[in-house]
Amino acid sequence: MSPFLAGFTWLLVFQCTGEAIAWGTGIPIPGPVIGLVLLLAVLLLRGEVPDSLAVTSDGLARHLSLLFVPAGTGVMLHVAQIESEWLPIAVALVVSTVLAIAVSAATFQWLLRRRDGAANAGLDDQGAQS
Repeated sequence: MSPFLAGFTWLLVFQCTGEAIAWGTGIPIPGPVIGLVLLLAVLLLRGEVPDSLAVTSDGLARHLSLLFVPAGTGVMLHVAQIESEWLPIAVALVVSTVLAIAVSAATFQWLLRRRDGAANAGLDDQGAQS
């Protein structure tokens, strides 16, 4: 089996597992999201990403723009509804964008302080190691 197909099999198995869990339990979380969380857990337990999965992920990431075509088609299909509800949509987009930027900036600052604190942990006031 080619590495791309083996990696794609990994992704499909976890997506189907997530779908089965979502359907079987009735929880309101999309199956693919559950599958990705399970895949993340397995990869963390393994401590590495299999080569086949890395090849597939890289290939899919290179062609990520193609995955937006169905979403764009759906937007054009519902353009009349979007025209009638443009204000709430615009407000939701602006607020969510501002929140995403703020959370990203706060996380980045926290990580910088954490890194700087760890780097300076072994130094005294004059910068010499204690």
